[in-house]
Amino acid sequence: MAVILETTLGDITVDLLTEERPRTCLNFLKLCKMKYYNFCLFHSVQRNFMVQTGDPTGTGRGGESIFSKLYGDQARFFEMETNPRLKHRKVGTVSMVNNGGNMHGSQFLITTREDVDYLDGQHTVFGEVSEGDDVLAKINEAICDNEHRPYQDIRINHTVVLDDPFDDPAGLADHIPDRSPEPTKEQLESGRIGADEAIDDTEGRSQEEVEEMLQEKEAQARTQILEMVGDLPEADVAPPDNVLFVCKLNPVTQDDDLEVIFSRFGEIKCCEVIRDQKTGDSLCYAFVEFEKPEACEEAYFKMDNVLIDDRRIHVDFSQSVSKVWKGGPNAPKGGQKSKFELKDKTKGVGKQYDLILGDDDDDEAGPSRTQDRGRGPDPSHDRRSKDTENRSRHDKHKKTHRRDSSSSEDDRRHRKKHHKKERDPHTDRRGRDGSSSEDDRRHKKHRRHDRDSDDGGHKKRDRHERDYDKPKHREHHRSRSREKEHRHSRHDKHRHKH
Repeated sequence: MAVILETTLGDITVDLLTEERPRTCLNFLKLCKMKYYNFCLFHSVQRNFMVQTGDPTGTGRGGESIFSKLYGDQARFFEMETNPRLKHRKVGTVSMVNNGGNMHGSQFLITTREDVDYLDGQHTVFGEVSEGDDVLAKINEAICDNEHRPYQDIRINHTVVLDDPFDDPAGLADHIPDRSPEPTKEQLESGRIGADEAIDDTEGRSQEEVEEMLQEKEAQARTQILEMVGDLPEADVAPPDNVLFVCKLNPVTQDDDLEVIFSRFGEIKCCEVIRDQKTGDSLCYAFVEFEKPEACEEAYFKMDNVLIDDRRIHVDFSQSVSKVWKGGPNAPKGGQKSKFELKDKTKGVGKQYDLILGDDDDDEAGPSRTQDRGRGPDPSHDRRSKDTENRSRHDKHKKTHRRDSSSSEDDRRHRKKHHKKERDPHTDRRGRDGSSSEDDRRHKKHRRHDRDSDDGGHKKRDRHERDYDKPKHREHHRSRSREKEHRHSRHDKHRHKH
């Protein structure tokens, strides 16, 4: 069960799935049998997706099923078949177009890529292309507009039913013509460029005109490339007609010299000899901008090959667009705006530039906003500043930690020395007294606290030292020392008396 679609680009053979989609295949076969698809346009060609046809009006909004011919307008559409579930997996899968509400008419589509799974369940698969893959590829490569409509017509000229397993419904014989019908006026007017029309731009032109046309196309292609890489503000930008390019100058020639020489042709707005940015030496060429284009043209004809400072200069019209390109070195305030601008990001730190998009609204908002935007923060610079700040903070913390550690070490040495003095033999001999034994216990407890503090880690040691430095603790320590000295003096007096 197959049908041949004879198109303007070649023949396509479609095998039908009559067992899986009997009602859809019946509709398609009977429409082909009554020549309903003759002269139908491929009105939608979406490259590497699908091609769509089957609408006699060529608009994509027409078409009706075979049942409307038999039962009237109430049967214009029929319901889609969903069982068994067939998927759009291969190139060349043929499906009926969903007209809304899961209803089908006469339009169908052919996929031009694999695994179009998002069409599953929306459009009913009822066949696949078995022959004519090259023709389907030609249709897929057609040049179309924004609405996917080909500029040159691609039509179905004729349909041939190779095998029809279904019987003709009652009343269908009255709609089957004896021969292929002629296209209607509406069908002929639905196209653009005829399928049999040859498109030749060189027809009726001389060899020189053809070469000039090819050169213009190449120039347009180059300007578009320059626009994409950012070397031109726009592809159709033109250099000013009042600027003259002067080259082969003597290095000693100055701006004022040229202005005096060229001023006899008219008023000069600007005259500049281009110089090296580092050394300031002349590069032996200059730009002369006149007030009027007529003066520029007169200087072009009269100043070429003139001797200036023992040099024969060459004069030509300037091809530079820096005057009309905003962001150029000599761009005027009211000049033509560019799509791209090179703006300095930093001040006094190298030459770091950022390619940004120019916006009309930002320019209207005022120069301050444009300047702020052009000198926006550099992410790499911010990261470097943050790293420097973190390192300085870390070094400061290390110095503070080292100073605290040294001070704590001095305190420990002082306490150790103090305990050693308290443990001298003179004091130990008085250990038999009750008060002395109590002091010894306190000293042992204090030494054990110091040892635990030393073993407890840096945080515990710092906390102990902070507590030790508190005024209350120091006052308590002084009172204890005075009390011990008083007891010692009483003991010495008693001993001396004895």
